[in-house]
Amino acid sequence: MLKTGKLLRLRRLSLAGDDRHLLVPLDHSVSDGPIVPADKWDDLLRALVAGGADGIIVHKGRARAFAPDILRSCALVVHLSASTARSADVHAKVLVADVEEALRLGADAVSVHVNIGSDTEAQQLADLGAVARSCDAWGMPLIAMVYPRGPRIEDPRDPDLLAHLANVAADLGADMVKTSVALPIDRMAEVVANSPIPVLAAGGPPDGSDLVEYGAAVMATGCQGLAIGRRIFSAPSPAALVSRLSAVVHGGSTITDDMSMPKYSTIVAGVA
Repeated sequence: MLKTGKLLRLRRLSLAGDDRHLLVPLDHSVSDGPIVPADKWDDLLRALVAGGADGIIVHKGRARAFAPDILRSCALVVHLSASTARSADVHAKVLVADVEEALRLGADAVSVHVNIGSDTEAQQLADLGAVARSCDAWGMPLIAMVYPRGPRIEDPRDPDLLAHLANVAADLGADMVKTSVALPIDRMAEVVANSPIPVLAAGGPPDGSDLVEYGAAVMATGCQGLAIGRRIFSAPSPAALVSRLSAVVHGGSTITDDMSMPKYSTIVAGVA
């Protein structure tokens, strides 16, 4: 049985109370560099909240830097893993924070990144298991961001591989798994059917195609949410885009039947 604290925090991760989630990862400033000028961070956060994001994902230092009142109607997820694009091994994620720190920051959940197929997979799995143990002790929800990345991965969009990753996350103690979308996109339904925990679809098509249509196609496969960062925070109007995506996630999609999944059967990659 889930502890009361975890149940309450999980509830805060879904504004509509429907167990569906639109999360906006903003941890890219560690991996890639600034996502907005320093004096625009609060403006970005307010735009995401105004648009109806269920939660944002940031590192611990960033969580200390913005005004607490900004997140009155938006959950805080503290990301515990990191690496940079300048590392000798960009797939080697290390823990840079712990559950207790996240609790002191008022987090509603924590997230951990694991790259299956990487040279450091073993350590990353051990880290995920250790964090899951702490989350269980403290009643903290855990989102496992599990991706097929590294020299041992031939097809990162293989549905069978992604189903395996979802089960890795579940078996090691995660409450939700964020992972890549299968291709063709309708086969994401197989990943969802084989996952013991809710699946959040990562990223979106990087080719400039309609992100809302993509989101609707993904949700139609049975995913319980979207976790999209770069294409939201780089949009001309993040609030407007989040509002449209929120409608898709929580049951108010505006696309028509002729604008759905087949259009995205040739997506090559997505960005988180």
